[in-house]
Amino acid sequence: MATSGKASRETSEPWYADGLRFRCTQCGDCCTGAEGYVWVNQQEVETISAALGMKPETFERRFVKRVGIRRSLKERAGGDCVLLDKETRRCTVYDVRPRQCRTWPFWTSNLRSREAWDEAAEACPGCNKGDLVPLEQIVEQASKIRL
Repeated sequence: MATSGKASRETSEPWYADGLRFRCTQCGDCCTGAEGYVWVNQQEVETISAALGMKPETFERRFVKRVGIRRSLKERAGGDCVLLDKETRRCTVYDVRPRQCRTWPFWTSNLRSREAWDEAAEACPGCNKGDLVPLEQIVEQASKIRL
């Protein structure tokens, strides 16, 4: 039996090929919890500092920590991101938030299986809600950062 050399839909497309639903509720849940890292690059430092009306150097001293050769946003005791408003539980720089935050929940770690997505959805009220995000957009978001 001859084959065309093309993979079947089952083997060539990811489990989320039909898209996934997501709408950020700005609940702040992804900005708190276990300690971790929110990586930032120089462009993000400059963009966020400008939005806050401060010099990049001042922003870095106040809000960024060094982790080896990389930089991460600092956290408050308990794991809250330093840019999360304590009162409203909203990101103070939402419109210019780091790439890591903008691409949530479409991280490779959340997309590796349906079970991983379901686990992320347990912690994030925006997963499986809102408009359907098409495969192309999911792939584009996942390609921006590997987490």
